[in-house]
Amino acid sequence: VEEGEGSGRRRSTSAVRCLQERASDPIATGERGPVEEVPFDRLVDAASLSLMAIKRSREEKYERESNEHELNTFHKKRIGALEVNQAGDQKRNDPDGTMATAMAIDEDLHSRQLAVYGRDTMRKMASAHVLVSGLRGLGVEIAKNLVLAGVRAVTLMDDSPVEAADLSSQFYFKDSDIGEPRARSCAAKLQELNPAVKVSVAPSPSAEECTFLSAYNVVVCTDCPLDRAKAYDSFCHAHQPPIAFIRADTRGLFAQVFCDFGPDFVVNDVDGEEPQVGIVSSISNSGPALVTCVEEERLEFQDGELVQFREVEGMSELNDGKPRRVKNVKAYSFELEEDTTNLKKYISGGLVTKVKEPKTLSFRPLADCMADPGDFLLCDFAKLERPALLHVAFSALDEFVKRNGAMPRPGKTSDQDDFVKICHEVNASLSQQSKGGFQKQELDEEVLKVFAAVSSGDLSPMATFVGGIVAQEALKACSGKFHPIFQFFYFDSAESLMEVPSPEDCQPTGSRYDGQIAVFGQKFQQKLEQLNAFVVGAGALGCEFLKLLAMMGVSCGKDGQLSVTDDDTIEKSNLSRQFLFRQNDIGRSKSEVAGRAAQGMNPALKLNSLQNRVCPETEDVFNDSFWEGLDVVINALDNVKARLYVDMRCVYFAKPLLESGTLGPKCNTQVVVPGLTENYGASRDPPEKQAPMCTIHSFPHNIDHCLAWARSEFEGHVEKNPAEVNAYLDDPNAYSSNALKQADGQTKEQLEQVVDALGKSKCQTFSECVVWARRVFDEYFYNRVSQLVYTFPEDAKTSNGSPFWSPPKRFPRAIKFDCKDPAHMMFVRSASILRAQVYRIQLPDWCSDEQQLQQAADSYKTPEFQPRSDVKIETDPKATSRVSSSLDDSSVVENLLKQLEPLGGELDAKFRLEPITFEKDDDTNHHMELITSMANLRARCYSIQEVDKLQAKLIAGRIIPAIATSTAVATGLVCLELLKVIGGAKVEAYRNTFGNLSLPLFAMAEPIPPKVFKYKDMSWSLWDRWIIEGVDLTVQGLLDWFTAKGLTPYSISAGPSLVWNSLFPKHKERLGKPVLEVVQTFAKLEIPADRKHFDLVVAVEDDDGEDIDIPLVSVKFK
Repeated sequence: VEEGEGSGRRRSTSAVRCLQERASDPIATGERGPVEEVPFDRLVDAASLSLMAIKRSREEKYERESNEHELNTFHKKRIGALEVNQAGDQKRNDPDGTMATAMAIDEDLHSRQLAVYGRDTMRKMASAHVLVSGLRGLGVEIAKNLVLAGVRAVTLMDDSPVEAADLSSQFYFKDSDIGEPRARSCAAKLQELNPAVKVSVAPSPSAEECTFLSAYNVVVCTDCPLDRAKAYDSFCHAHQPPIAFIRADTRGLFAQVFCDFGPDFVVNDVDGEEPQVGIVSSISNSGPALVTCVEEERLEFQDGELVQFREVEGMSELNDGKPRRVKNVKAYSFELEEDTTNLKKYISGGLVTKVKEPKTLSFRPLADCMADPGDFLLCDFAKLERPALLHVAFSALDEFVKRNGAMPRPGKTSDQDDFVKICHEVNASLSQQSKGGFQKQELDEEVLKVFAAVSSGDLSPMATFVGGIVAQEALKACSGKFHPIFQFFYFDSAESLMEVPSPEDCQPTGSRYDGQIAVFGQKFQQKLEQLNAFVVGAGALGCEFLKLLAMMGVSCGKDGQLSVTDDDTIEKSNLSRQFLFRQNDIGRSKSEVAGRAAQGMNPALKLNSLQNRVCPETEDVFNDSFWEGLDVVINALDNVKARLYVDMRCVYFAKPLLESGTLGPKCNTQVVVPGLTENYGASRDPPEKQAPMCTIHSFPHNIDHCLAWARSEFEGHVEKNPAEVNAYLDDPNAYSSNALKQADGQTKEQLEQVVDALGKSKCQTFSECVVWARRVFDEYFYNRVSQLVYTFPEDAKTSNGSPFWSPPKRFPRAIKFDCKDPAHMMFVRSASILRAQVYRIQLPDWCSDEQQLQQAADSYKTPEFQPRSDVKIETDPKATSRVSSSLDDSSVVENLLKQLEPLGGELDAKFRLEPITFEKDDDTNHHMELITSMANLRARCYSIQEVDKLQAKLIAGRIIPAIATSTAVATGLVCLELLKVIGGAKVEAYRNTFGNLSLPLFAMAEPIPPKVFKYKDMSWSLWDRWIIEGVDLTVQGLLDWFTAKGLTPYSISAGPSLVWNSLFPKHKERLGKPVLEVVQTFAKLEIPADRKHFDLVVAVEDDDGEDIDIPLVSVKFK
């Protein structure tokens, strides 16, 4: 052993000792049953094995042994594997991370998580061993998130028997588990989440024992008494290297989190954001030097930060990789704290990138922090004093339990009074011990009494919210990625409790909901059970929501109904965060599988699983009666368009909507309550910035541009062009007729592709596909680049005399094909295979033989390029199409159609191409291989840094970064708002939240009320709809209805059609007719059979002739 504790000892001796300890522990080596006795010589043989070989063997076993039955035998088989970390800190055994580096990451499974963490962080996480102590709702939530994240091992510690009330939040317990040890009862289910993570069970030690903690990198304690937590933390803090310690608890609607990662914890990346890159346009020879950047994007550098330069021409001394400090940062310029007077003169180009500096944090032990907690992490600025109050309350709760042997009892005012007295004692004691570090608090006794009243409660939303935060803190401790909580975080959702239930109402009933009844009472529980709720989406958010609703008992009563819909199917990449799915569920309906899993957690759940998208086309499924019967809608969607549609329906039917979303470590929640808050669509995010068309096609200056181009060309070759060919072959006459009508530049280009696909580029053998790929290579990376350089030489000038090739433009250089270059052959191989698939050509065996493929590629003789002077290359950044129309387009289209006639006539009547739809998550289909090679070759032409296939997939596949922890945080918060909705809370009780687990940051605020319109004695908002009764209501009667309100109607529309307007004399004939007849006759309005009304948009004026926006008008005719 070369470094750390135990240095100098023989590795085999240390390993044998660890294995002996491991073999003597029946809990560690097997979940149940006898443990095979391991002879000493087998241990020595095992210790002499290579660590790398063992890890490869371990990973193969994990893939094979993922079900519950094999979990028990799995740990016995592992005795021969070298478990150094089980008895010694992994950091000690692997100081340079070589073991972690050797671990393979399943990039298909973890692609969304890799987009957040990156490979290095994932490898660090994959080498960590975490202990989770306490396996009620909070503990299992933490463990679930850690297993999904892919740490090396999670050990569970909780010998306490399962109680009925545990089922309020512990989603892996069943009635049959009552009386069994908690840790053992959920280990197998946790193992199923990720076979690559070892989940084991350890016995609870004696109260004084701490040395066992040496086996772990991170120790997470829940339901741990303060004195024991102090002892554990003291040991972890003093350990070399330090062991990260986290203590967390939820008590009813209140929660605490404490973190201690040691005296010198290094945060390598405090926020997880990609460092900004600026494009340099000038650098002065002065001291300090003034650096000016292209005005493409505002600089986000801060004074005092470090930056690095590269690709600077002229002042090349700045390309030395040395970080330089900046000052006087403006929108597009900054100064260097450096004198560049004697450096070479700047010529052009250059990129400047922010350097992320590591940050060292000095954590203090829990024992020291109790009296001097430092600054608390705030989350709700309406409760600035609440964290200090809760610091006292949680300390007092430990003291109460120590004195009474139990939590304060629900509904017992005597317990509440005793608790408040203890709070005053603790408050005075902490203030005295702190010597000014903790000021004596003004205690809000009403809040403290609520705290005591609900402290024995156990709520699934609280466990989910806090469990997401704590799991993320544990991952920070493993990896140094993101800034940890420093050091206390207190949270409460006391607003979720409208009123404390009566003593009789909150007494335990012996049911699975007792943890929730202790907080809200039996009557409230019955309300939840009778809810008619609708969850839209069954992905990551949807899985968490279904779990939460099942635990809360929502829609579990006789008249309750929970509908969930999702038209998507399960993919492998879903498994890393959509925790209700398993490997054997891939390809099946998300809503069905998730619904069945949720019912497994609570068999009483009344569930209706649907596979329909919620959109205008499915209003026959989600009809008026469906929406009218709902009590609440919960969105679990991943796109704005669908969110806006659901929001529109909720506004129309006046239904509460709970909205949420995640983006990597960030999350947001929004509560929409009819009449109280604005709706989701009331505010919109600004549109994403798009690169100009000319930049993508001719002047890329970053890898994103290259990948956007590659994705576009890929889809053209394998999807759009084949589909266009099939459209022609399906009906040549109709296709030709339509082409002649259009006869524009775009039609001309499409026809050219069809002629080429059926003529010159038609392939009948795989060898012809290889030749086609070689020809395309030359066209993309030699001919087009050569033509661009011919049109705009390196010394070209713009109309105002400035250099044409000035930043951000990058001067390109053509590439000649080289079969020895792996990137060139990757392009040829993937392009050839996909071309063969498009033309339905069987792939020969030699298509994967690199040597034969090289020979076939080399057989193509590249014709000499001849530049043309008549080529127009678009340079206008405002242009939206690179194909322009001209006067002779019609004649060109006619000529192309004439060329098509004989080509189509030569084909078999059944001949069709096979369009291929882009699929990013299948590494065997060559899609990302082709896109990556195309993008990197283009980047090489423009001297842009190339990327690997994973990074290409993230960008070109437009993969949304996602992790399980932020999903848990968002859904937990949403369900706390659900409790307020059911309780009929006032607007000031609701909270919209933005969270960022990387900082960490939680910003909560009251929702914005809806905009209210007023006229005379009337007022209305978006939530109002004016309903007019009348089967035989005439148009004149409708006008009179408005006139009586002092409004002058001048126009009536139904859908897109105008049915009456005061300016049209002929419309007077309609005044005496029933409105229903008018809208059906003139607007052709089709009213569904189950609908009892139709809607009108009425335009009105006030007495002064000014337009007034009024609500939608519904006329009931049934």
